[in-house]
Amino acid sequence: MKALVFVTGRGLGGDAVIGLNIIKALESKGCDCELVLDSNAPGILFEKNGYSWHKISIPQAGGHAANKLTTLKAGFKTVKAVFQSRNLIKKTKADVVVGIIGGGAVVGCLGAKITHTPAVGILSTPLDTKVCTKLNTCIVFPEAHMFRQSQIPENVYRSYFPVAPTIQKGDKNQAILKIKGHCKDVKSKNPNAVEFDENKKTILFSSGSTIFEKMARGVSDYSKLTDKYNIVLVGLPLEDEYYDWFDEEHMIYLGYINWINDLYELIDLAVLTDDGMMLSEAMTCHLPTIALLRVKYGRYHNMAQVFRGAVFEADNDNLASAIEDVMDNLEDVKSKTYEYGSKIAGSRDRISDIIIKEARK
Repeated sequence: MKALVFVTGRGLGGDAVIGLNIIKALESKGCDCELVLDSNAPGILFEKNGYSWHKISIPQAGGHAANKLTTLKAGFKTVKAVFQSRNLIKKTKADVVVGIIGGGAVVGCLGAKITHTPAVGILSTPLDTKVCTKLNTCIVFPEAHMFRQSQIPENVYRSYFPVAPTIQKGDKNQAILKIKGHCKDVKSKNPNAVEFDENKKTILFSSGSTIFEKMARGVSDYSKLTDKYNIVLVGLPLEDEYYDWFDEEHMIYLGYINWINDLYELIDLAVLTDDGMMLSEAMTCHLPTIALLRVKYGRYHNMAQVFRGAVFEADNDNLASAIEDVMDNLEDVKSKTYEYGSKIAGSRDRISDIIIKEARK
């Protein structure tokens, strides 16, 4: 059995992690997988994991931030992309097509429909949900409005994000060694740089592989308000100017790391975005979380409603008080994460089972 997996984005984080986790789950069940990325995607995450990929056009309308203009532009590009998708599906003789979110879902599902190939769309945006649920079997994530509807179409399944089982196998001691080593290097250049203190609680700030402006400002402002906690930031800034905001005398900026599972074992609280894989990983690792709102292009997903009692909302102007509220009730909040963590942990296998079932129809 062969699955052709279309993944939107740059192949770095977010959608790429979702795609990688689904591919690994399918491979563990004997399914061969071939990957498709946009022609301009660097695909660093997949390259590091030993995967090559086919290159076609996979347009993006902007996800949850899409407007009429960006949707129209993506629509014109999609016509060409669908023909490329059709040709690739025929060439690879795929038994099933998997379209991962946004453009990847739309291009994959449309190409599959034209070639009469079984397909599963993995959905989270308004546009991919509108298009793909009319074409194939689909799986909607919590960010999609349909996830919370009392009734959904028969061809649609609800699912949490497919978190990798290795995410719960981190090593706290390794995280401490790596952070201390990083701090030592920074301190050799700046004697006033902050050091990691094992006696303090640790707060992680991250908006995924990319640090968006609001997250950059949030961690910069908060790190100057208190020295009660170790403040750790991960990711690469969307704009180079953000580097100037990361004051190494107040925070520990680690950049892009490949040992997030170790870090999860160390931190006490996560400040993340109101969406995505990292929030699900935090729940799986039983981490109380604050969702900093509208970080990515003004998007709002209301994840505090999905993960009641475990995720709390904040804006930059009330972030400090939100952190203190959670820290004052840390163990109670942590206990709430266990319910969601157990549900999320089984999502990866459930998604792969749905895909294999579709391929066998």
